[in-house]
Amino acid sequence: MKELKRLVPKDTIAAGHRHTVGLKSDGTVMAVGDNKFGQCDVSGWRDIVAIAAGNVHMATNTGNAHTIGLKSDGTVVAVGWNKHEQCEVDDWHDIKAVAAGWRRTIGLKSDGSVVAVGRNNEGACNVTGWHNIVAIAAGDWHTIGLKSDGTVTAVGINRYHQCHVSDWRGIVAVAAGYLHTVGLKSDGTVTAVGMNKHGQCDVCDWSDMVAISVGSYHTIGLKSDGTVAAVGMNKHGQCDVCDWYDIVAVAAGCAHTLGLKSDGTVVAVGGNEYGQCDVSDWRGIQLLGN
Repeated sequence: MKELKRLVPKDTIAAGHRHTVGLKSDGTVMAVGDNKFGQCDVSGWRDIVAIAAGNVHMATNTGNAHTIGLKSDGTVVAVGWNKHEQCEVDDWHDIKAVAAGWRRTIGLKSDGSVVAVGRNNEGACNVTGWHNIVAIAAGDWHTIGLKSDGTVTAVGINRYHQCHVSDWRGIVAVAAGYLHTVGLKSDGTVTAVGMNKHGQCDVCDWSDMVAISVGSYHTIGLKSDGTVAAVGMNKHGQCDVCDWYDIVAVAAGCAHTLGLKSDGTVVAVGGNEYGQCDVSDWRGIQLLGN
């Protein structure tokens, strides 16, 4: 158990709307799935230490998406749909983490401040006043920041109270979906707020978790024994993870779910209309992320 906790990586697999991205141990990147806007054009990337894939909730059929790569020198690269300038990250520097939401990109700087580009109609890019941030998450219309003291801040649409996180304490990881927000506590339990129409917030009985990920309408939890739990919509089988084992990282997309195994291979379930789950031949995915 302790070994799995120690090995839990960050940002080495990413699930977008209809595409999947993987970071290899040599710093290169691979991608499969919908490439209508060039969101899978990552074969030339080098020296990458973290990745993120923009998502779109299930009701949106335009397929717009983008992919973000964080380089070892703290700069950022991006490909894909750029209507709202969500890929305009060429001037970013000193970045230590990235997150990709719907039509926007968020970057966490080494000094604990946060930068954002892209659509801001809902105020999800209003992060210029944030400080002491250690982790970020981007949902469709809201952005979450985890502070160094274990508290959480949020901006953006709050229609379903997905931004009601001001009373959270002892949080060590955050994830944001279409209209819900999930937090992993230091004791391995999980808390959630927001839309719960499909039971995606029904995590109050979860325990011994070491990582979380959130899709449009489902929530994934990685346990310390390498097994995986899931709640929420399962229309496309994106929650069919009960037989997974030896998993060290998880990523949830719009309607598919990824699991990184300890041998560097990847498993996937859920919608596969665009081949976003065709990862059975992937090898050498990085086990320790940024």
